Amino acid sequence: MLIRKLRGWNMPERLVTPESVMLGRRAALAGVASIVAAVPAHAQWANLFGGAPARPEQPRKPLVASRNDRYVAGRAITEERQAITYNNFYEFGMSKSVYGAAQALVLDPWSVEIAGLVAKPQKIGLEDLLKRMPLEERIYRHRCVETWAMTVPWTGFPLAKLVEMAEPQPEAKYVVFTTLADAKTMPGLGQRFYPWPYTEGLTLAEARNELAFMAVGMYGKTLPPQNGAPLRLAVPWKYGFKSAKSIVKIEFSAKRPTTYWESLQDSEYGFWANVNPDVPHPRWSQATETLLGSDERVPTKMWNGYGEFVADMYKGMSNEKLFM
Repeated sequence: MLIRKLRGWNMPERLVTPESVMLGRRAALAGVASIVAAVPAHAQWANLFGGAPARPEQPRKPLVASRNDRYVAGRAITEERQAITYNNFYEFGMSKSVYGAAQALVLDPWSVEIAGLVAKPQKIGLEDLLKRMPLEERIYRHRCVETWAMTVPWTGFPLAKLVEMAEPQPEAKYVVFTTLADAKTMPGLGQRFYPWPYTEGLTLAEARNELAFMAVGMYGKTLPPQNGAPLRLAVPWKYGFKSAKSIVKIEFSAKRPTTYWESLQDSEYGFWANVNPDVPHPRWSQATETLLGSDERVPTKMWNGYGEFVADMYKGMSNEKLFM
């Protein structure tokens, strides 16, 4: 009898949200049918549910940046190969093995639109943006809502610097991030019951917090596509789904956005999503986590261990559902 031992960071099927529960069995089946129609036959099931077509990994350029030692992760850095081959990126598929499919992502040229309540709306090329931003390396914990975790050396710049460049108007209270939705390279967009494009949001206060970081690299090199190249958000005190990948638009708004996962299931994935081991997800505990590459479960820390930097932002907000 074949006995397969799952690694601790492999998500048990019992913890995965059934699509029939979220959206109705008929909607799920209709979505799968639309995928089959939209994606070439040789790539359909491999991209969406398991492996990925064989593609060479895109070359990653070295990045030179000094490490900012103010932010101490308190645990060992995750082995790079683990961090770049175990990914959530539904635009490329529903498995964790989307790195092969993600190599189809076209990264150059890349531009970011700065829109909404700002002094001067603009679209800026990534190269021009980086010329205006101070690059540094920070080692951050990353905690997925599914209870797996990793520790990554990100290269990037403080989001507060981009906010300063944008010059938000006084009415602006929120920052909304929109990610790429390219049907030519992203087979997951055929799942029409999902509200593409992927959007996420922060309050302006959160965006100005010193921890909020725009990453353009990891492990001393540019980001690989599956990790959100060429530009992603890193907010380490929040669950990982808040860290939008492959960002193409940053909009300043007076109205709080309804974000991607919130629009699908707001009882499980809310706007705030701050890490709290004492508040369980409706279908599993958040008290412990498993580090990629390990079978051992370790205690989860309040605010993912970053309370000294962020807790004050949430004082007096007892009526808010901060941890979902």
